Amino acid sequence: MLRTPRTAATALLTLALALPVTAATAASAAASSTNPSDVRVAIPRPTGRYEVGRDTLHLVDRDRRDPWMPTAGARELMVSMYYPARAGGSAAPYMTVDEAQLLLDGQRLGAAFKPEQLAGVRTNAHIGARPVGGRHPLVVLSPGFTLNRATLTMLAEELASKGNVVALVDHAYESFGTTFPGGRTLTCVACETVEKAPTDEEEKALMAKAAANRATDLSFVIDRLTLPAGPAPAWKRWRMIDPRRIGAAGHSLGGNAVASVMAADRRVRAGVNLDGTFFAPVPASGLGGRPFLMLGTKAQHSPDSIDTTWLRDWRRMDGWKRWLTVTGSGHFTFIDLPVLGGQVGITDPTAPLPGKRSGEITTAYVGAFFDRHLHGEPRPLLDGPSPADPEVTFQNP
Repeated sequence: MLRTPRTAATALLTLALALPVTAATAASAAASSTNPSDVRVAIPRPTGRYEVGRDTLHLVDRDRRDPWMPTAGARELMVSMYYPARAGGSAAPYMTVDEAQLLLDGQRLGAAFKPEQLAGVRTNAHIGARPVGGRHPLVVLSPGFTLNRATLTMLAEELASKGNVVALVDHAYESFGTTFPGGRTLTCVACETVEKAPTDEEEKALMAKAAANRATDLSFVIDRLTLPAGPAPAWKRWRMIDPRRIGAAGHSLGGNAVASVMAADRRVRAGVNLDGTFFAPVPASGLGGRPFLMLGTKAQHSPDSIDTTWLRDWRRMDGWKRWLTVTGSGHFTFIDLPVLGGQVGITDPTAPLPGKRSGEITTAYVGAFFDRHLHGEPRPLLDGPSPADPEVTFQNP
């Protein structure tokens, strides 16, 4: 967690790492008549027509050293592959207990959940489920800085249920805790590096480099999934993927990485930034006319808000684009944590949008975006304000 009391960069980084609930709120919930730790929490059922299967990959880019821990050797990634499937298979776990403990410690949520409870969140994906036929768009997802990939499970399952293959990526040394093969749980070396930056400008430069590194990670994942080499492709179901229809979405730093990978890799046809500061700017030349969705908090990502990178980069986007803000939302509105917290009676008083609505808005608008731009399906939801979603404002500065 970044704690340096500096000015502009610190304000942006604090926004990027804001806590989803206050400690006082969590403690109050823990003391209520219904003990949150006794509640079985679950990812909401996705709305698409398909069941969801899941595989897990460990990918190693032997052409790159890890940027945060060079002595560790090659860059490693953990990837959860979600795909449209038939019914069957065993329930997929949410995260490991070690990952849950480190996430709760890092976000100061120990009063809200037990590690075993968070690790045991009920998901809708199944291991060993048989895939449906046909070829499907690929959507690559990148989580927020410090956050395990599991925090985008709700969105990954929703997109897979709607006929997409989803590659949900964990970037080594950039989360509070990610478990790798061999029982290794890697922690956030990147957090420590950024915390030690002596100036605002160096902090922002490190975050920009992190976004660029993630963009390279995402391109590598696309390579391994669409250009299988030799008799053992990275993913056994790689033939499900239509390499002509690739999109990407990310939360916080992951959202910035999406813009960066689109700038560098023309295979990515459409992108979504969920409340992420553009530390690495969109090129002045734009994104080659490709569509981009910015979905963020009304308080922090309206045109006159503190994060001026959104207005700067909105003006550089040269294709179909939407800038949507959500009233009552917080930085974590667009991931799983508020949805799960709402099930145990926890809300953030600074972001009063209910957890259930948080999930509904995120999956509806991101799902509609990829329906439109990867499947070619009309989605009027993206054309203008909807009476069904009064919290969502269409910005057009």
